[in-house]
Amino acid sequence: MVAVPKRKQKYELRLPALQIRQGPNRYLYSFAVDGKDLPKFTTVSRVHREEREIQGYQRPEVLAHVRAIRSYIESASPMIPNAIVIAFDTRVSFERGPESEGPSFVKSGHLVIPIDESLPEEGRPGWVVDGQQRSAAIRDADLRSFPICVTAFITPSEGEQRAQFILVNSTKPLPKGLIYELLPTTEGHLPPALMRKRFPSLILERLNYDEDSPFFQMIHTPTTPDGFVKDNSILRMLENSLTDGCLYHYRDPETGSGDIEEILLILKDFWRAVSKVFPDPAWGQPPRRSRLMHGVGIASMGYVMDAITEAAIIEGALPDETGYASELEPLAELCSWTNGYWTFGRDSLRRWNDLQNTPKDINLLANHLQVLYRASKR
Repeated sequence: MVAVPKRKQKYELRLPALQIRQGPNRYLYSFAVDGKDLPKFTTVSRVHREEREIQGYQRPEVLAHVRAIRSYIESASPMIPNAIVIAFDTRVSFERGPESEGPSFVKSGHLVIPIDESLPEEGRPGWVVDGQQRSAAIRDADLRSFPICVTAFITPSEGEQRAQFILVNSTKPLPKGLIYELLPTTEGHLPPALMRKRFPSLILERLNYDEDSPFFQMIHTPTTPDGFVKDNSILRMLENSLTDGCLYHYRDPETGSGDIEEILLILKDFWRAVSKVFPDPAWGQPPRRSRLMHGVGIASMGYVMDAITEAAIIEGALPDETGYASELEPLAELCSWTNGYWTFGRDSLRRWNDLQNTPKDINLLANHLQVLYRASKR
């Protein structure tokens, strides 16, 4: 007998729910559902890139954590009081029920979720913002059902979903690199510390994915795992310059953003010049082989960029790549990026790879390079 495949079904899941108003026009929905049904209408949006655009926002499942939760769920009397947080798109709707007594900000009714079993995983109407491991553990558990509490919101914007993901996970050990990579495409309000990171993160993204950038796909991020320059090294260089260096002139202190195209023009010209003046083996090597690509080198050369560009701004004409290379050329024979010793004074020698990504060593090397640069101008 030939097995006949079952027809994929389309239907609606109607769940009793509370609509809770927060502020003038924001709504949350609280309901319970069998955790085994979550995969029918939700997916986990794992962070990746299509072409150069960031997609998704979740971490891969942490298998050891999932196994531990599953073991607990399969025990004699499990209880998971924490709600899973789900972002729904506008295919999901809320139907209010009859008016009843209670606070004006709470309405009862039904959440209506369309189910289409023919859709691929990414086509489902819900995304798990928080609770990825719990939902995976329930999915895999050797149980017929396991009801779970859910808090949900409805939005057409994936940017808002990313913002909520960052906010929900900001008190947990979420990798900073993932936060920085998501920040440029988030929407809505974020804490001031994260807002200050958004514009530098956008610049970093452009440096890593613009094909004319000297750092093209060299910066290590969750979606560029083969990059060897630490994202935090680039961010530190950018933040230093945006706060106290040459890039400050192109920044809007009111909004925290700025003239990104002018900023990128300076950065690309300067760092292309660096790659020409200090070619292989200094440029394009992992930090363990070249201190130029190390955090201490990136930050220190950022201060040199500030010194050269600030002087040019005063004179009224920014240098191009050739102009930056001309300014850097006197340093070419004086730097020990890959071998030898740095001479910081009459009695102060440091082996090339002894310099570390610490404030003390960054200040030491940055001051040394600026002294050498100013001496060359005299």
